[in-house]
Amino acid sequence: MMQDTMDTPQSDMASDAYLKQLKATFEQMPNDIVLYLFTAKGHEDAFTHANRQVIRAFRELSAKITLQEYDLDHELAKKWNITSSPTLLIAPEQYSIRWLGAPMGEEARTFLELLILVGLGKSQLSDQSLNVIKKIDSPRNVKVFVSPTCPYCPQQAVNAVKAAIELPQFVSLEIIDIQSEPELANQYAAQSVPQAFANDVLIGQGAQPEEVFVLSLQKLETRTIFIPDSDAELVETDLLIVGGGPAGLTAGIYAVRSGLRAAVVEREALGGQIATTPIVENYPGFTSVGGKTLVDIMVSHALQYVQIFQGEAVVDLQPDKPIGVLTTRRKFLTKSVLLATGATHRHLNVRGESRLSGRGVSYCSTCDGPLFRGKKVVMVGGGNSAVTEALHLFHMGVDVTLIHRRDKLRAQDFLAKQLADSNIPVLWDTAIEEIRGEERVEEILLVNNKTNQTDTFKTDGVFIAIGYSPALELAEKLGVEVNEDGYIKHDGKHRTNVPGVYSAGDVEGGYKQIVTASGQGAGAAMTIFEDLINPYWLN
Repeated sequence: MMQDTMDTPQSDMASDAYLKQLKATFEQMPNDIVLYLFTAKGHEDAFTHANRQVIRAFRELSAKITLQEYDLDHELAKKWNITSSPTLLIAPEQYSIRWLGAPMGEEARTFLELLILVGLGKSQLSDQSLNVIKKIDSPRNVKVFVSPTCPYCPQQAVNAVKAAIELPQFVSLEIIDIQSEPELANQYAAQSVPQAFANDVLIGQGAQPEEVFVLSLQKLETRTIFIPDSDAELVETDLLIVGGGPAGLTAGIYAVRSGLRAAVVEREALGGQIATTPIVENYPGFTSVGGKTLVDIMVSHALQYVQIFQGEAVVDLQPDKPIGVLTTRRKFLTKSVLLATGATHRHLNVRGESRLSGRGVSYCSTCDGPLFRGKKVVMVGGGNSAVTEALHLFHMGVDVTLIHRRDKLRAQDFLAKQLADSNIPVLWDTAIEEIRGEERVEEILLVNNKTNQTDTFKTDGVFIAIGYSPALELAEKLGVEVNEDGYIKHDGKHRTNVPGVYSAGDVEGGYKQIVTASGQGAGAAMTIFEDLINPYWLN
């Protein structure tokens, strides 16, 4: 269905316009972009072929992009210490940036931004990031492990690219595809992407806001928050939407169409949980659509109306009039706030889970599944998400077993039938008591809920899909009440107990469906519009 849509004349025109814009962008760049591809003589694989295809496509856009290809035994390979095929060097005379694998799938976005930054010769780091990175005065050898199927990886990889361009005298970078370099990924126990290392120290697991990444790079330790300087940019809005999932994006569209000044702040990848959903089959208008594709459509639509600030985390809120919201990059003064913060993956809370997270324990089959192709894993859960992800792993060649604590699935009958038709084993009435392994997952300890019998189960990975916990940190800072189920308490129009503060989406509980979250976002935006005209708290 998406293919039919992409083949329309209107889409072709949009594509032509985009290509013309890219060509103009490259032609205006002051620097040539020299690429060196090193491959093993007589050895052709998918990654080598993908490199040539991607580079050829970009070279057609600009004569400023050139490619030179050499064998691994060439003297230049020795000069730059190239030992792996394929390895792509980008402007090695100016920067120390190399790609192990190929920039395909989601990583094509990283490659495009990399080429633009090299062509400009500028990192385009924010002022806050520049203030931090200037403090680095010793080498930082950075490795970022990525996967073509991971929507979060481009953000983290580009963070590292910017650092390498800003400080070429200190920062070297390797972008490593875990499918192309599984042994290296295993060496670093990078079984969840993205992961970033500097001088062999883990500095980032998952996508980080730019400033947080730079701070982690400077400190050589994982940081989770960045407090901006007091001279941060000030933005005034009628409505600030915190969260860029379906609820937040829809709210942005409806708010601006109502005449409000609105902005969306999202600290991670846009789209929320949809971005890592392999296939969506219950969203009106699409019989079947990839989660990331649906996100791209939503974001493209929202950008026609609302300003989106991605990669910014909210670090403080001041419930005054107007409400002050401080992010990692700027300060907002707003008349109202919509909390569309969604929910985070629920953990098993068993021994070994936290220690082995990213080392065989995963919450995203789309991001991490390819590394387990041909290996044995378990999927924990019995709802729609667990069954969908188990099927996704199965179809990519992973030996998957479903573990469910009950004797019947909660998933829809349609999904349960697919599970049975695929002959995916299910361990009923079973729970995990412990996840074991030294450097990575090796086995799990199981218990039967009916017999209390325990047993060990050898596995290379544990994928967990047992539901979500609402993200309430900001709600708690504002004094927003929660209900008995732990979700934000609100009236029928998404108002919380705090005047000017509203909620929508999974953070409210109820049916956790894309269409439901979108509807709640629309409803909340219309309520906010009405309330700003006639504030209910003044009546």
